[in-house]
Amino acid sequence: GSTRLARRSGLTSSTGPNQGYFSPKRKMSHIKKIRISELRLGMFLHGFDDAWIKHPFWKSKFLLRDYADLQAAKTCGIETCWIDTSKGKDVLPAGPETDHDIVDTSSPEIVAPAQEATSFDEELQRAAILCRSARAAIVAMFNEVRLGKAIDVDGCRPLVADIAGSVLRNPGALISLARLKTSDDYTYMHSVAVCALMVSLGRTLGMDEEYCREAGIAGLLHDIGKALTPLEILNKPSQLTAEEYETVKLHTSLGHQLLSRDAAIPAAAGDVCLHHHEKTDGSGYPKGLRGNKISLLARMGAVCDVYDAVTSNRPYKNGWDPAESLARMASWKGHFDQTVLSAFIKSLGIYPTGALIRLRSGRLAVVLEQNKASLTRPVVKVFFSEQSREPIAEERLDLSDPTVDDVIVGREERERWNFSGLESLWAGQLGTPH
Repeated sequence: GSTRLARRSGLTSSTGPNQGYFSPKRKMSHIKKIRISELRLGMFLHGFDDAWIKHPFWKSKFLLRDYADLQAAKTCGIETCWIDTSKGKDVLPAGPETDHDIVDTSSPEIVAPAQEATSFDEELQRAAILCRSARAAIVAMFNEVRLGKAIDVDGCRPLVADIAGSVLRNPGALISLARLKTSDDYTYMHSVAVCALMVSLGRTLGMDEEYCREAGIAGLLHDIGKALTPLEILNKPSQLTAEEYETVKLHTSLGHQLLSRDAAIPAAAGDVCLHHHEKTDGSGYPKGLRGNKISLLARMGAVCDVYDAVTSNRPYKNGWDPAESLARMASWKGHFDQTVLSAFIKSLGIYPTGALIRLRSGRLAVVLEQNKASLTRPVVKVFFSEQSREPIAEERLDLSDPTVDDVIVGREERERWNFSGLESLWAGQLGTPH
């Protein structure tokens, strides 16, 4: 049995100490031995440099398309493997600006330029311009679908690249700004927000540039089926009836059918479109999948979709505070993949930008941006005294600064205070729905 499996897996036997291990013929110049750590999506895995029983796959010759497979290979304990560069990508040249596990600029579709970090305020201005152009692009795409036209996926790629670029420069700016939306814009800007959240989450999970772009495209297209949902239901200013809710639920399968018609659209986008409402306990829809039966990208999509939905204002309810939203999502047992949710919280911060928090000093503050070194000590702006219940002089505080003698002691519910203009404290004039 093991011999047949080894042959089926593409493993060849050799005499001597390496019997049962992969041993490629030297004359095949396109077969290259590399470190497992150098593996990346798009490589053709030709074999492992160890006993077949030690690796996690039933086969050894295949194209690495799935991030889960990539992670399984990198954590299986084998140090080296063989790739076929005639059937897949080669190793990236090592250099000071290259990280084999994170950055991949070899894709001919979009070559992402090196991103320089920008300040939150600077990126916020750029993100505002990007949000306006992105909204126009998504509106046009939904209208074309309603008219029966095909989705221009090539037109989506530059938009995803721009969104990814903003996230790489300063992840909090676009993600926070995209959360602010009017009820009329919700469907369109929700697609932009989920795209940005997927890219950011992908980076936190250690995905390379190519896979982050794929995650971004999936996020941008995850709700495309709503273009085929009746507008009177989609834009209803009150809670849906049970019958209307069943109609809305069809957007997953309708979107999947739409995306599956075009071979140019990544299959992963269709998968996320179909399964982003699945739950790990099997209570989601449309298939009731459980656990790892749901793809990694779809599990990511579920988290990103819900977070933007619950933090956005809707006609029938106000959005929850960002920090409160994360806390509630973490309490929902059986809803999300916990590893993905933990990475998501890490990508946003325990207290995301815009969160209302209370300090030990009795002052209330809004979170401005994160400190990478400490998720519990972000940069905040104090503006209100809990004791006097009066506004105070606004002050920017970096809670990670050892000279600042104050710490966060808890989240504050927005409903308790009903502050007006809260978003303007961190976003300035941009802090109104766009």
